[in-house]
Amino acid sequence: MPHIHKLIDFTVGAFIVHKHKVLLVSHRKLKQWLPVGGHIELDEDLEEALFREIREESGLKRNDITIVGKKNAIYDSEGRKALFNPIFTDIHRISRRHRHIGFGYVIKAKTDKVALAEREHHAIKWFTKSELSSQKYKINPGIRYYAKEALRLAK
Repeated sequence: MPHIHKLIDFTVGAFIVHKHKVLLVSHRKLKQWLPVGGHIELDEDLEEALFREIREESGLKRNDITIVGKKNAIYDSEGRKALFNPIFTDIHRISRRHRHIGFGYVIKAKTDKVALAEREHHAIKWFTKSELSSQKYKINPGIRYYAKEALRLAK
């Protein structure tokens, strides 16, 4: 999805873990390894955007995954929905003039069967902890940190 605002957008990121590996995608436009994720659309809440991005970018469906963490509020009623808290939140620069406020989630996958979203990504790969640090992949230090934390938290 294109940027909603010229200066700042809200995004979700899913650090998906399956059997001691974390899933990352090689983003075509940004030319780097990133978690599955993207912009939160104007008609979505955090979880709706999260599940949509996971499905679009990995092929995993809602019943294939479990969110790690909890909902602070457990009271749902008409007009009110409790949401899972993101594990990571940050703001990061995308270009000289544009930034993203990112809400990062740790997700456990019940399967390692995923599909590449070829329009958006060059590759999709399950990374071991040691591969995250390999110079072969040149993973951004922030992404590497979050991915290693996801591996730790998903145990």
